[in-house]
Amino acid sequence: MPIQWFPGHMASARKKAAETLAGIDVVIEVLDARLPAASANPMIDELRRFRQRPCLKLLNKADLADPEATRAWLEFFNRQKDVKAVAVSAKKQSDAARIPALCQSLAPHRDDNTKPLRMMIMGIPNVGKSTLMNALVKRKIAAVGDEPAVTKSQQSVVLGPRHILVDTPGLMWPKIAHDSDGYMLAASHAIGRNAVLEEEVAVFLADVLLARYPALLTTRYGFQTAGLDGPAVLESVARKRGCLLKGRGGEPDLEKAALLLLTDYRTGTLGRISLETPASREAMLAEAVAHTPDPGM
Repeated sequence: MPIQWFPGHMASARKKAAETLAGIDVVIEVLDARLPAASANPMIDELRRFRQRPCLKLLNKADLADPEATRAWLEFFNRQKDVKAVAVSAKKQSDAARIPALCQSLAPHRDDNTKPLRMMIMGIPNVGKSTLMNALVKRKIAAVGDEPAVTKSQQSVVLGPRHILVDTPGLMWPKIAHDSDGYMLAASHAIGRNAVLEEEVAVFLADVLLARYPALLTTRYGFQTAGLDGPAVLESVARKRGCLLKGRGGEPDLEKAALLLLTDYRTGTLGRISLETPASREAMLAEAVAHTPDPGM
């Protein structure tokens, strides 16, 4: 089932962001380090390019991602024009403290006391923008929650005489073009639960884990993965964790097992996992093009 999620408030939030961007020097785009391309809102790229604004891409939650994949993504993004990419954990004060200087390097014309550097935090829901904002100002000014779309309005904060920061609500885009992106976003909890079937999302996640991190499944749940597919992984998790339906003769509770697997991934309990790499992204896009119907036929 293709996953789509575009709550009503996001259309007005996009319009407001476009207006505010006219007075911004640097866009800080917060991405999920475990799925940097899938968590990049194409509307943000479109808006900043229209205004010709440089972008600091923060691969947040880097402590949950595969370090080798993160290194590959940093190389990928840092080859792009007017882009600087760094891996961070928004919960670490030392990582947040680096951000103003990194933004300054992208806007050298603001490197004086005449006018403050104006920065704008953007990104999809539940990627860590509010946590980052609180770390930057060293106090809680933005609501933080485990559900996506907690922040609903913009707010501007003066960090000092040389820095102004604007926080924006999480922005999705109206149509997710690739099914796998929707599943990656749902697995990482960037999409509201009412828009997904968690069992389907967990099967997708299980297939990724089988392909790239089978040993982590064995270590966490104690079963061998040879010969298994996604649904069989869920069944094995259910049996190993005692997730059984009452009065059903020991039938596995796949819904409960799905939530268990997703939670273990989201919290990092399973280990450091990346759902995509630059190479896997390129392969996915190539396959999508190959399966696109020729309009001339």
